[in-house]
Amino acid sequence: MNGLPSRLVITPGEPAGIGPDVLLALVQQQLSFEVVALADPVMLAERAALLGLPLQCQCITAHAPRLIAPPGVLRVIPVPLPSAVAPGIPQPANSPTLLAVLDQALAMCRDGLGDALVTGPLHKAVINQAGMVFHGHTDYLAERTGTRRVVMMLCTTGATGVLRVALATTHLPLRQVPDALSISMLLETMQIIDHDMRTKFGLPGARLLVLGLNPHAGEEGVLGDEEQRIIAPALVQAQAMGLRVTGPISADSAFVPHRLRDCDVVLAMYHDQGLPVLKHMGFGQAVNVTLGLPIIRTSVDHGTAFELAGSGRADAGSLRAACMQAVHMIHHARKVTPWAGV
Repeated sequence: MNGLPSRLVITPGEPAGIGPDVLLALVQQQLSFEVVALADPVMLAERAALLGLPLQCQCITAHAPRLIAPPGVLRVIPVPLPSAVAPGIPQPANSPTLLAVLDQALAMCRDGLGDALVTGPLHKAVINQAGMVFHGHTDYLAERTGTRRVVMMLCTTGATGVLRVALATTHLPLRQVPDALSISMLLETMQIIDHDMRTKFGLPGARLLVLGLNPHAGEEGVLGDEEQRIIAPALVQAQAMGLRVTGPISADSAFVPHRLRDCDVVLAMYHDQGLPVLKHMGFGQAVNVTLGLPIIRTSVDHGTAFELAGSGRADAGSLRAACMQAVHMIHHARKVTPWAGV
C-alpha cells in the first residue's frame, strides 16, 4: 500500500468554534495527502456558505478507496449532530457526539483505515457542562487506547528554526505539579520521547534538555529541592540507560540559541513553563503531537476561538502544519515498522 496517498482522519472539534472554518480553508488548497473528515455535512455546508467558500461534501464510508480530492471537495464520513450549530454559541448537547466522533476516528487509525489522526480544538468546559469528564484530547486518547503514559509535545518550524517542547505534566493546577513529579514518571517520559523521536521523527534518539521545576533550578536546594530529590536522580538513571539527557537547567536560561542548537527536545516540568516560549516563536504554525500512543496523532496549537467562528478571520496555518507533521511522521514510521494502513 506504499503507493497510496497518506490518509489523515480529521475531527474538526467543537462545531461552534473555528475548527470547521480552518478545515474548510485547508481543503480549498491542492493537497498532497488525503483528508477524511468525521463531521456533520449539514454543519459544514452551512459554515462554508457563511464563509463564502466553495464546498462539495463527498460522503464516504471508512472503507472507501483512498483518493486525494481536488480543491473545494471534502471527503466526509457523516456524523449528524443532535443540535443545530451557530458559530460562537456552543451546545453542550452536542458533546457526546463529539466524543463519539473521536472514538470513531481513533478506531479507524487503529484498524489501519487511516494513517494518522489530526484533531481540531474541543472546549473542555462545554463537554464537562454536558456531564462528561474531559480533561483534553491527550488524556482521553491515552485512556481510550489503554496507554499508561503519553507525552504532550508541541513543535514548530520556520525561520527561527525547529523547537520541540515536551511536557512532564499537562493540564494540572500549578499547586499540584510538584506532587505529580517522580523519578519513575520522569524516566518513563524521557524513554517515550526518545522512542518516538526514533520511530516517528527519523532521529537517532533524542538529545533532551531537561528543565528544573524551581527558579534557577532550585539553586542547590535553596529555592526548592525537587531538582535534587527527583529530577537529577532521574537524569542519572536515564544516562545509565544510554539516553542523551542534560539538566536540570533553569528555564529562564534554557531557551537560548547555543542550548537549543544542541538539543532535539526541551522537557518542561509543567504546561506554562515551556509553551509560552514556543508559541511566541510560532503561534499559528505550531503543532501539538501526542507521543507514546499506538497511533500517530497531531493537533492544532490553538483553541476554539468562539469569537472568530464564522468570521473568515481564522488562520488555517496550524491545521496545515499539523497535517504536514502527521505526513512526516507517517513517512518515518513506514521506514521503521510495517505501518498498518499506509
